[in-house]
Order: sequence, then structure tokens, then C-alpha cells
Amino acid sequence: MLTIKNLNKTYPNGTQALNDVNLTLDKGMFGLLGPNGAGKSTLMRTIATLQLADSGAIEFDGIDVFKQPEELRKVLGYLPQDFGVYPKVSAEMMLNHIAKVKGITNATERKGYVADLLNKVNLYKFRSRNLGDYSGGMRQRFGIAQALLGNPKLIIVDEPTAGLDPLERNRFHNLLSELGENAVVILSTHIVDDVTNLCQNMAVFNEGRILAQGNPQELSNTLNGKVFKKHIEKSELEHFENEFTVLSNYLRGGQFFVNVYSDSNPGEGFKIVDNNLEDFYFYSINQKQEQEA
Repeated sequence: MLTIKNLNKTYPNGTQALNDVNLTLDKGMFGLLGPNGAGKSTLMRTIATLQLADSGAIEFDGIDVFKQPEELRKVLGYLPQDFGVYPKVSAEMMLNHIAKVKGITNATERKGYVADLLNKVNLYKFRSRNLGDYSGGMRQRFGIAQALLGNPKLIIVDEPTAGLDPLERNRFHNLLSELGENAVVILSTHIVDDVTNLCQNMAVFNEGRILAQGNPQELSNTLNGKVFKKHIEKSELEHFENEFTVLSNYLRGGQFFVNVYSDSNPGEGFKIVDNNLEDFYFYSINQKQEQEA
């Protein structure tokens, strides 16, 4: 179990990246959903012992993360949003080296383990290619493989599907789902579908705060009967934003639509829609902004 209590972090420029964050996570997939710049990566780096918080505490299965960072690293798998590679080293050689560092000392066992990992992320046939020659998507898959070395009990993946094509993304979703059966897996993302497809528990995170937490479907259901859409001209958007609580605007078949939140039908031309997690996500962020206005 991962427990985060009253976590705060303010950078020297005055940005408060973490604002009294509290979370308790059991085994399974947990989605941290928020826009770019929300503070998600700060939270992930703090959990991963790469930076300290100003105040608060983090504990994982009896390990005090701030006092015992080396103990946490033994059971941690971490895929940061941005990571470098050794360009003149092959994927197989690099994973073999990391596996040795992780304590897999038997060469035969290590070779089989690395081969299995490379197969899982669909890189086995490219195992001898230097990492510097990998495409962006291939490097991302390599990052996933290194994060899974050593069968970690806590896995943190920060924007993991960036750069993956649809087939690779589905493969990674299936892999994460399997891992969540035996580990605490934190998926930090701004992609709503990743959370909808994978997570039984989630939080909407923005400006360093948790705005809402719960089961994605249950959170989405709180807006049942309160989301309406209308086809408008793009030039009318500002007017609608002034008159209604606009959750989102988007194109469908070349036509421009808005989704608005309202307790009752807001007027002519509006049609009720089957809301989804994306509507709830925008609603949560919109409510926070309105409170501060």
C-alpha cells in the first residue's frame, strides 16, 4: 500500500507544484489525470525519490520513502516522461546491465528474463540495434521494459503512451493491466481514454491539487442528465462561453460543437448527451477555475 500524507512542494520561482496532496493506493491501476503543467510529474518524481517535498510524508509497505529512499528503489519501477539512452549500446546489452544491477546474477536466468521483457514490449527482433538508432516509439517501449526489470512492487509511468502508435498503445495497456494484479501501478497522463480503459481508481489533478477521486465510471455518472451539446458556428464560441458553463468544444464530421453543463436543458438546439469521463474531467477543472475567479 502506498500512503501519501499532506505533501507540499513550492519551487524557488513561487510555483506551488504540490498543495496538500493526500492519497492511499492499494494494488491495481491508479490513474492520475491532469493537463500538462498540473504538477503530475513533480508528484511522480517525489514518490520515485528523485526530489524531496517541502513537507508531508510518503510510505510504501512500511518503507518511509524520504528516510529510506534506497529501500524503495529496490522495489520501484519508474518510467519518466523524458529519459535519455546510451546511443551506442544495444537494448539487449543495456537491459542485461540493468538486470545485473538489480541483482539477477545468474547469466542464463538473466538472458531469458531480458528476452522475455523484450518480447513483451515487441522489441526482441530489434534487440541488437543500438538505442541511438531507435525511433521515438521504440525508445518509449525500451523505457517501459527497463521500468519492469526486477518485478517491481510499485510502478510509476509518466505519460507512457506518448509516441506509441495505436497497436503499441493497446499492447502496453494489456501489459499494464497484467502488472496491476500484483503491484501498485500509477499511471500519470493527460489522455482520458488511458484512464477510462485501464483504471478502477483515479484522481483529477490540477495546479498541484486533487480535485476529485474515485472510480472513473462512478465519477462520470455524477453528471448524468447534466451535459448537453449543440452545433454552433465557431465564431459563436465566445458568446456561448459567456452564457453557459462550456465543458469542451470539438469538431465532428467537420461541424463545430460545444458540450455544456446545466441542471436542465439550456435551450433550443441543445441535446442531452451520454457524458463520459472527459466531460467530468473538464467539469472538475472548470469548477476549480470558477471558484478562484
